Amino acid sequence: MDTHHSPAAASAGARCPMSDGTFTADPQQIYEYVRAHGPAGPVELAPGVDATLVVEHEMALRVLQNPTLFARDSRRWKALNEGRVPLDSPILPMMVYRPNCLFTDGAVHLRLRQAITASFDRLNTTRLRRDVEPIADFLIDQFSERGRADLINEYAKMLPLLLFNKLFGCPADIGDTLTASLSALFDGIDVQRANEELTASLMKLVSVKRRRPGDDMTSWLVQHPAGLTDEELKDELVVLMGAGFEPQRNLIGHALQLLLSEEGSGGSGMQIEEAVDHVLWNNPPLANYATHFPVQDVDLGGVIVEANSPVVISFAGANSDPALREARENRNKGAHLAWGAGPHACPAKDPALVITITAIERLLNALPDLALTVADKDLQWRPGPFQHALATLPVRFSPTPATRMVSARQTAAPLPAAEQPSTPAAGAEPAQQGASTPKRGFWSTLVDLFRV
Repeated sequence: MDTHHSPAAASAGARCPMSDGTFTADPQQIYEYVRAHGPAGPVELAPGVDATLVVEHEMALRVLQNPTLFARDSRRWKALNEGRVPLDSPILPMMVYRPNCLFTDGAVHLRLRQAITASFDRLNTTRLRRDVEPIADFLIDQFSERGRADLINEYAKMLPLLLFNKLFGCPADIGDTLTASLSALFDGIDVQRANEELTASLMKLVSVKRRRPGDDMTSWLVQHPAGLTDEELKDELVVLMGAGFEPQRNLIGHALQLLLSEEGSGGSGMQIEEAVDHVLWNNPPLANYATHFPVQDVDLGGVIVEANSPVVISFAGANSDPALREARENRNKGAHLAWGAGPHACPAKDPALVITITAIERLLNALPDLALTVADKDLQWRPGPFQHALATLPVRFSPTPATRMVSARQTAAPLPAAEQPSTPAAGAEPAQQGASTPKRGFWSTLVDLFRV
């Protein structure tokens, strides 16, 4: 490791870097360094992107629960406004302002959040399980005959993408574009083009739902008394999908890794719910996020933070605070900060848990002899300051026939008309490479299986 960029080197007053591989290799090394200097400390999220990272549980709550002093509107970001932040920074899309409930405050935030919480309130456990199960079966069928798979990229990643297409009522062609563009954004591939395609497809989805509303979250947002504009709807969908896909992928993947590891399967008989709770405490789906901007200079336990500079909450760091030792040992679910706290706390906690547990149950029931093919110490983790997320999770199992979708199709309710494929029927020529019509992907293939 380059000692110039290590946490130890930062003790001379430099910012602790989080993009040089140190955080990816050992997140606790970063948290322990910051904690040794106070409840918060200066970090460099990416080259040229400075912030203060809060790692103490009590201090994190003070920030999260005080929207008067700590605003979420990133248009306040002084360094960005003064041109001191690289505009091509790969983490900028996670921090710049969008007019949705994540980056707004006060009455505006309340109005936008009420539309989202009302939509989540219309989901129920039965519906979620009914939607997750056939998607899980479809994905398992894609690799079950091989006897091997990568459970991150072939299951934990794809299941939320396809599920959210279903929950938001995406027609097949829009769903394929959304799936591809969101995957590209999260993987950092051709980000500008992916963002343009995401925006265009979401605006098209809003237009479709204004004309033909259905029993889905997009339609519920369109119909909410808040009277959201098309732009607001688009950006609400961005935060819902972005905050849903990536953390959901990580929660499923990390819980599977724990269940299949020596800690989970080595005679302890760990249950799925226990594994999920362990992940929420020890490796939450978002490790560091919830960027705030103090409206005036503030003292965070001896660390002076300048007004309108980013303050990032380390959910993982706060969860590992030594002051929480007893709560952590007793698995006090109300103490960890994996779901955030205050007015911006995650509104989708219950749906996320239902989705995760159902997805894992379906996989383990279908392939009961799943086993990791690499040791825990050899697992690969994705780079980035906001999450400590698995890149892959290679497994082996006894090959089984790809027959699960047959029974799923026999019992599933038909998809609404708005979700039927708008691309040509079977037998038509596929789209050519580079053509304006996207080629058929996972979502339209899944929709085809349930066509009436």
